[in-house]
Amino acid sequence: MAGGDLTDAGARAMATPLDRINVAQPALFQADAHWAYFERLRRDAPVHYCPEHEFGPYWSITRYDDIMAVDTNHQVFSSESSLGGITIAGSAGLEEPLRMFISMDPPKHDVQRKAVAPIVSPTNLAVMAPIIRERAAACLDGLPIGEAFDWVDRVSVELTTQMLATLFDFPFEERRKLTRWSDVSTAIPGNGLIDTVEQKTAELGACFAYFTTLWNQRVNAPPTGDLVSMLAHAPATRNMDPREYHGNVILLIVGGNDTTRNTISGSILALNQNPDQYQKLIDNPSLIPSMVSETIRWQTPLAHMRRTATEDVEFQGKSIKAGDKVVMWYVSGNRDDEVIDRPNDYIIDRERPRTHISFGFGIHRCVGIRLAELQLKIIWEEILKRFDNIEVVGEPKRVYSSFVKGYETLPVQIAG
Repeated sequence: MAGGDLTDAGARAMATPLDRINVAQPALFQADAHWAYFERLRRDAPVHYCPEHEFGPYWSITRYDDIMAVDTNHQVFSSESSLGGITIAGSAGLEEPLRMFISMDPPKHDVQRKAVAPIVSPTNLAVMAPIIRERAAACLDGLPIGEAFDWVDRVSVELTTQMLATLFDFPFEERRKLTRWSDVSTAIPGNGLIDTVEQKTAELGACFAYFTTLWNQRVNAPPTGDLVSMLAHAPATRNMDPREYHGNVILLIVGGNDTTRNTISGSILALNQNPDQYQKLIDNPSLIPSMVSETIRWQTPLAHMRRTATEDVEFQGKSIKAGDKVVMWYVSGNRDDEVIDRPNDYIIDRERPRTHISFGFGIHRCVGIRLAELQLKIIWEEILKRFDNIEVVGEPKRVYSSFVKGYETLPVQIAG
């Protein structure tokens, strides 16, 4: 369902009493049936209280400017893991909360983030660009022609996992472990990927044990340019608690995996759903950077980020109490027609394509923005060199999550 279409899901969204609307249902996102609910909230209750949810009551912030106001006010709206962290679920599904710099407030957030920031410096991106291009070319050259295959597995997962292995200097032949750990860390037990909290804890424990070994190797060796070495040697992080190290590992795995991976898949789907835009891109490859930004907005690979109010606050006429859960729905802000012209349309040559909220604002704005954009730009440059058309030949299977907005599978075929 495209944004705002009055299909059955749209009719239900408009008919549901406001106080009964609960947009944080993974099934809505898996069915791509969430759009009309957010349209309703933006129109009728842009700061909306949901009194009943499996993880407790929460406020929804659905308009672009309101999301920005919350995202840039970390004094009142905290990310601290001890208060619940950055997802609506908080630490549910984990035996113990993970600490990571995205779920910290200043000053600790700032010094830990600074420890890993050099890996996405302009100088380092220039070094990585030819590696990304070489791998993208090899991956695309190995794709079957004239037969259906899963784009998510063969391209989106493979290329992002190769990049992650490089960033961590992780054993390349074992790189798919990173994909699995990323998926497990955000999965809801009992919905296909993992069965129980205990299984989730065990698999993440294996991840932490692996990365503890890497830490011990790197901390006793001269500093290098990979993420583990940066954390092991930076003054702000080399003495951090093991639980913080493990949390930062998960943050960097998920941040380096889900956003780029699901935008690569989303770009194929969006261009297929909008063949006029696909033709526009083929006719004018210089539109690739603009197309990448538009796809990041259109896809919104992480649907929300959560904060916790640290004090009673009046916000847009609503009384938010200290301790309340406040959810910023990036997926809704990116469809706000008060800020973005024709927001439900996919337009690759928008006048201001980087006007989107997919990576957040303020101190928590995604540290890897430029790397994600670079990977997507290079991948599409290499695609257009090789293929006139990549056709989606079946329905995508979407992730069962109200946090990760992505795809498990996307069947495609390249014409012979």
